[in-house]
Amino acid sequence: MLTDNHGRVINYMRLAVTDRCNLRCFYCMPEDGLNWLSRTELMSNDEMLRICGLLVHMGIERIRITGGEPFVRKDIMQLLTGLSKLNGLKELTMTTNGVLTAPHVAEMKALGVSSVNLSLDTLDANRFFTITRRDEFANVMNTLDELLKHNIEIKINAVVMDGKNTQDIIPMVELTKDLPVSVRFIEEMPFNGDGHVYNGLQWDHVRILNEIEAHYPTITKLVDPLYSTSYNYHVPGHKGTVGIIAAYSRTFCGSCNRIRVTPQGTLKNCLYDDGVLNIKDLMRSGASDGKIEQELLKAFSNRPVDGWEAERLRVEKTGVHESMATIGG
Repeated sequence: MLTDNHGRVINYMRLAVTDRCNLRCFYCMPEDGLNWLSRTELMSNDEMLRICGLLVHMGIERIRITGGEPFVRKDIMQLLTGLSKLNGLKELTMTTNGVLTAPHVAEMKALGVSSVNLSLDTLDANRFFTITRRDEFANVMNTLDELLKHNIEIKINAVVMDGKNTQDIIPMVELTKDLPVSVRFIEEMPFNGDGHVYNGLQWDHVRILNEIEAHYPTITKLVDPLYSTSYNYHVPGHKGTVGIIAAYSRTFCGSCNRIRVTPQGTLKNCLYDDGVLNIKDLMRSGASDGKIEQELLKAFSNRPVDGWEAERLRVEKTGVHESMATIGG
């Protein structure tokens, strides 16, 4: 069992395979995109498989593939194939915006991808275009249909943004009436990628729940799974469930079981830190598996107690405003 300096189990890894994305969601990046990493700055498939294999050997049981948008990476299915063969890996999941995903769903199912987080902030095509700056709503809904058809567990992630999509909260909850999906509302975070100052949270997890309860007064609290980042609820008679993730309030940090690895191979003990170890550089310098394991254990023995401490300890003190695309969603 892999543990940190606070006695917390570490068994979950989020691996970002690219910083590139085919949407331009305003809360994630500027309209003209970012200064994308070059191919040599990204980890290769072999490098990602090596570090994943090493971490699984050390105790990681779950790997989630994120981006950017994973399916922008042309060799993503080869990577999934390699990961599916790792001895000791118990769960392989993905996060995607759904634009390019639908044609791959059948193969994902065959490889054992057990769950997909589908980013979808609105059910209105016009608002989708306003938020993402791209006309891809139909492709995303097609991916949702394919995932349902292949019986892959679906979590729909919606970032709640004041003045942008709060009118979608109730229609999104209504999705759970007839569909076996988990709709999860996420507090907006400051990772906008353009350096502008985050003006604070208007819709926190309490306000989101109050909005839902006003329309569904019989909604009931579920028992949250171990290590859950969401507070989970169920509307009587609905097939699916509702979750609320306090991503900015950071109320779930005490049970954090996850680490992140960015597309350029940087280990992040917390979403809010600025990176604690460059694994890619270690591999490319010829470090043995034993040396890399030693450095990883050293990093895990210095994890912050929560996201607030991680933010305070950042080397870069000008605030948190890199893009989620560069650190892994």
